[in-house]
Amino acid sequence: MIQRIFLWVSFVLLLTGNAFADSIESVMMPGKVIQGHLKWEDDCQKCHKRFDKEGQNQLCRDCHKEINSDIQSKKGFHGRMKEGRLCIDCHTEHKGRMAEIAPINEKTFKHDQTDFELKGSHSDPKTDCKDCHKPKIKYRDTPNDCIGCHKKDDKHEGDLGIACQNCHSEKNWKDTKDKFNHNKTDFPLKGKHLDVKCEDCHLTKKYHETPKDCISCHKKDDKHKGEFGAKCENCHSDQSWKETNFDHARDTKYQLKGAHQSTKCESCHKPGTPLNLPTTCVSCHKGDDKHQGSLGDRCEKCHIEKSWASTPDFNHDDTKFPLRDKHKEAKCQSCHKNGLKEKLPLLCNECHQKDDKHNGNFGTKCETCHAEKDWKDPSKFNHDRDTKYVLKDKHKATKCESCHVGKLYGQNLKMDCFSCHQKDDEHKGRYGNKCESCHVEVTWKTLIFNHDKDTKYPLLGKHKSVKCDSCHKASLYNDKLKSTCVACHRQDDKHKGQEGDKCEDCHNEKSWTDTKFDHAKSKFPLLGKHLTVDCKKCHLSPTFKDAKSECVSCHIKDDAHKLRLGPQCEICHNARDWKIWDFDHDQRTNFKLEGGHKGISCYDCHRNPSKDKKLATPVACGDCHSSDDVHEGNFGMQCERCHVSTSWTQLKPAAGFSR
Repeated sequence: MIQRIFLWVSFVLLLTGNAFADSIESVMMPGKVIQGHLKWEDDCQKCHKRFDKEGQNQLCRDCHKEINSDIQSKKGFHGRMKEGRLCIDCHTEHKGRMAEIAPINEKTFKHDQTDFELKGSHSDPKTDCKDCHKPKIKYRDTPNDCIGCHKKDDKHEGDLGIACQNCHSEKNWKDTKDKFNHNKTDFPLKGKHLDVKCEDCHLTKKYHETPKDCISCHKKDDKHKGEFGAKCENCHSDQSWKETNFDHARDTKYQLKGAHQSTKCESCHKPGTPLNLPTTCVSCHKGDDKHQGSLGDRCEKCHIEKSWASTPDFNHDDTKFPLRDKHKEAKCQSCHKNGLKEKLPLLCNECHQKDDKHNGNFGTKCETCHAEKDWKDPSKFNHDRDTKYVLKDKHKATKCESCHVGKLYGQNLKMDCFSCHQKDDEHKGRYGNKCESCHVEVTWKTLIFNHDKDTKYPLLGKHKSVKCDSCHKASLYNDKLKSTCVACHRQDDKHKGQEGDKCEDCHNEKSWTDTKFDHAKSKFPLLGKHLTVDCKKCHLSPTFKDAKSECVSCHIKDDAHKLRLGPQCEICHNARDWKIWDFDHDQRTNFKLEGGHKGISCYDCHRNPSKDKKLATPVACGDCHSSDDVHEGNFGMQCERCHVSTSWTQLKPAAGFSR
């Protein structure tokens, strides 16, 4: 009957909508909800989801978020429940305001399904739930750590923290032997400490206040009266107080060696002195220092523990300044005048400055040249190897100071000859500064310059013995001398330029006076007896072109005609012999000798001297025969119209005259 009513109501709800359904549900509510749900009593949808039981389950979890968190993380009582369980299986509503909707049966409740499983005394039936679960506190909010319930039972007053379970167990609060492990503390029990009762060390229940150092418990056992400090464990152990395990080498920074091994502790660790003694030798052996501190306080550099008097371990070569040669023979005090505390320089110059004969001009690196074997022997320095300038010949025997006049390293001496030998330059700089072009290191006067190979002008003949300055009178490289003869020998030109600038056409380097002139190539080729005639016979001065080429200029004294036949001797005479002549008056003149003219003397016609090149002798009969003209000039000067040359008295037939 009830089911039919419920189905009918449900059907009506579907037809009438939600608003009407809510009012119907309120009327149909089976009873009042608990006080905690009162504010949602009129809102059924807050807890109920129609026709969906599992959906209703989610509505509960949405409100009870802490329960939902346990379910999701699978913790707590609800988190360990089987899946599929509904909230309404255990929790029912509408039973009144004061109804208990979360009932728990303490007798059947399984506590192991919670986060705190009951063990030991906790599981004892005599233990009541209310001993832990206090009123008005949710079960889930009950603390699950020991201190939450047993704080009043903590006799340590919190000194050991709140992790009671580290020592105590649920079986018996007072019994800690099975639970507590002293080896997990800062003070593990060893040796004889294992047999000692807890109360002997832990005088109070505040265990953290118990000291862990030996001296706190064993001060009465300290026979050293505190002289060796409070760290008894450095020498003694838990096994036996009387046996010591102290190892000076292992347990301190100072290993005992030699005589120190047999020395009693009290010899160094005297009463009233601190335990951590200084480890330097001088701290104990200052009274044994015969050097009185002059060699510093590092005795171990020379002395050893085996015997204070022996010093075999010290090796100066292990320092930054190994001793070699004469330094080995020197006494320590020679250098270490103020003791080892003074930081001595390592440079030669700083000790041997007084021995520096260069007065600092060669810098401070004495070791570059000098060696410890002999200060005066500078053979260590090799100029060829250690510099860019190789010494050759006379440079090898030259003293350093000859070139390095000033500061050696500040100078940066030039390597050209001229820089040092400028004073030796007899050319006064006219030949430039490349002295090495001519001079060598063997001797300055020896020359290697080869004019034939090194210039475009080979020296021949007398030029080989001529001094350089004879030609190179000015600057060698600036002048650029010409290679023509006249460039140097113009003052030697006795021809005064008449023969031109090509002196080499006639002269040569072997001898200036020895000429090779070919007269045949001149305007006056030498023929006949002219070939053997000395030049100066014709050329009275070196101005050869001043000499005349006419015969009469040289042979006027030989002219037996006294110039009556003119100055052109060559018309009749030739160079072979003056006396031989071959003049043909008929062919070479315009006056043919015929008749009575053939036998007459030349002087009969050529009576007067003539200096003209062309002999101007008149050819008219009257010029010569005016004295024979019986006509006394009345018939004119052309006698040849009537007379003939055969005989003056004989007339030409054509003239119409006869005698």
